[in-house]
Amino acid sequence: MEVRPNAILQGGSTVPDEERVRFVEDTQDTFKLFLGNRYEHYRPTGTTRTHQDGSDLLVFEWMYRTYVAE
Repeated sequence: MEVRPNAILQGGSTVPDEERVRFVEDTQDTFKLFLGNRYEHYRPTGTTRTHQDGSDLLVFEWMYRTYVAE
């Protein structure tokens, strides 16, 4: 079964562009993106944006970053 992207991550200046369009399982809750030694936290906004392929993606807005304890 193919999992199609349903969300776009907005904000968070250190997040690579290729990580921004993705599938988010629970679109009602905060999403945590693991990148190296940190998590970027995003919240759903309730708005959508049309992607270049014509699909509507839910916009998640960057909130803050946390680091993994070493």
